[in-house]
Amino acid sequence: MSGSSAQYNGYKISVPPEFENVFSHFYFAENNSEFPVTKTLLPTYQTILLFCFGESASMVTKEKTMITVDTCVVFGPIRHSFDYTLPSGTSILVANFKDDAFYRFFGKACISYQAAINPDELLEENCFTNLWHQISKINSTQEQVDYILEFCKPYLQERDLTGQLLSDFTNKNLNPIKTIAEKTNQSERSIQLKQKEQFGYSSKEITRYNRFSKAIQLIEKEIANQNKVEWFTIVDECNYYDQSQLIHDFKHFIHLSPSQFLKFQQDICNPKSD
Repeated sequence: MSGSSAQYNGYKISVPPEFENVFSHFYFAENNSEFPVTKTLLPTYQTILLFCFGESASMVTKEKTMITVDTCVVFGPIRHSFDYTLPSGTSILVANFKDDAFYRFFGKACISYQAAINPDELLEENCFTNLWHQISKINSTQEQVDYILEFCKPYLQERDLTGQLLSDFTNKNLNPIKTIAEKTNQSERSIQLKQKEQFGYSSKEITRYNRFSKAIQLIEKEIANQNKVEWFTIVDECNYYDQSQLIHDFKHFIHLSPSQFLKFQQDICNPKSD
């Protein structure tokens, strides 16, 4: 990491109940140091809308693609970790879309695995650039979030039944695709296609990610409690076959081994636990 983390400030902002099926949360970060600060963002399987204030922030993807953010971009779903750099005096405000919410805004679930674009290109109008200009004049982060939420209301489409059932499905002992197909009298293939279209990922993908995410949460809990991480306990509680499968998932999602994750953990941002 470049710069001093002591003057890097980042935190989550919750959303009102009426938006809880749209955004999981907002995330704010600012660099008040004299030097650029680089952090690693863990995968979330969410699509994000990112506003940048100050000098241009930058992101480097798994494929080593450099993305520069001047005002605002949309990016995701975020399947792999990436590095982002905030220059001195720069801040970002990130809206994290939940489940099929991005599809309900823009009519598509995926942007690109390797790129980010200005959201105005999706709507073919300059509303998000105008939104950036409006919120850049607001000093309070909470008031910026409130302004964005109000702005988004007219663009949000109603969720269909399949999307609702997929979002609400919580029984880990059942196959969501098969269960919902039987409940709605649709084919499993039809449910699979709708999930891919509206959420941007398959049931198999998100199941694998959720297993990895649980492992990360357990590790972070042990670190916070100043306990030694027992890898075989992590393997067992997260239903991995063995430690090698756990290592494989770490390298797949964040390009680090579990031991490397522990070593660099202070430079890693987990939006789901901050």
